Amino acid sequence: MFTLFATLRRFTWPQAALALALAWTSGLAAAQYPERPIRIVVPSPAGDGSDVLARALSKAMGEAMGQSFVIDNKPGAGGSIGAQQVARAASDGYTLFLANASSHGVTPGLYPSLPYDSVADFAPVGLIATAPNLLVVRSDAGIASYADYVRQARQQPGKLSIASAGSGSLSHLSAELLRSSAGLDLLHVPYKGAAPALTDIMGGQVASIIINIPSVLPHIANGRMTPLAVTSAKRAAALPNVPTLMESGVRGYDTVAWFGLLAPARTPPELLQKLHTQLQAALRQPEVRDTLTRLGAESSGAGPREFGEFMRSEMAKYDAVIKSASIKIN
Repeated sequence: MFTLFATLRRFTWPQAALALALAWTSGLAAAQYPERPIRIVVPSPAGDGSDVLARALSKAMGEAMGQSFVIDNKPGAGGSIGAQQVARAASDGYTLFLANASSHGVTPGLYPSLPYDSVADFAPVGLIATAPNLLVVRSDAGIASYADYVRQARQQPGKLSIASAGSGSLSHLSAELLRSSAGLDLLHVPYKGAAPALTDIMGGQVASIIINIPSVLPHIANGRMTPLAVTSAKRAAALPNVPTLMESGVRGYDTVAWFGLLAPARTPPELLQKLHTQLQAALRQPEVRDTLTRLGAESSGAGPREFGEFMRSEMAKYDAVIKSASIKIN
């Protein structure tokens, strides 16, 4: 309050009265918010990891805030279709975006002419969770460790294959970062999704892939695939005995899938803080924790400022990979 009145002394009385009125109105709006359903735009189809997480969060947050949350799936173009809708939405806290490593990590570098600014047109609410990926090979490839993987790649340059869920996907960018960071000449084989890539790996057509952990745990358990290294800076709780790529000698390598909540730019700070508080409370709910476990993810406490910094660092990292590898999406 002292800060507010100290600030008001710099204005004329009419200006001060207007400032007080705006502050009172903003505080009142935050106290009453939400008065109607909140829409969360999810840049993926129903059943995808982002969608599953958004639905668990919306249930928990809706119950706590006394208002329903509506999931609006807008897949396509690396998340840019949904992101554009949110960037153009009213800054009133009633339209949110479930951002992820694709929409606000990879896509800004892949699509240089987006009809919105991936940073300036959004207000971070908070980082929800991060999930490490895993470098795996089929078990009959004669590779038992990352050291074996490197050895085979260097003995046969351009022959050791690594699949991806598609050109420009997070698995593709992770593979390109591995190629450049470790100095490996790998053969990239893009697929239309992770499922057909895994089918061909187990069928013997492709040797390896960097992919989310839950999708390959059953294949590791039955001995058909061998985990070589985790892509994050620290080991994964689901596979505590599998080293990270950094531990294996790939200096500075750190890629994760992540999920975060964004609002349109100029959303009042009071609403962003209220949403962040409710988001953190939801992440402590058993149902949401169980959802994160199934996704191989760990919750994050990062608030608006920290999430904004993280998001910008992710964009810079993948933009550099995209330019170095001359990746283009037709």
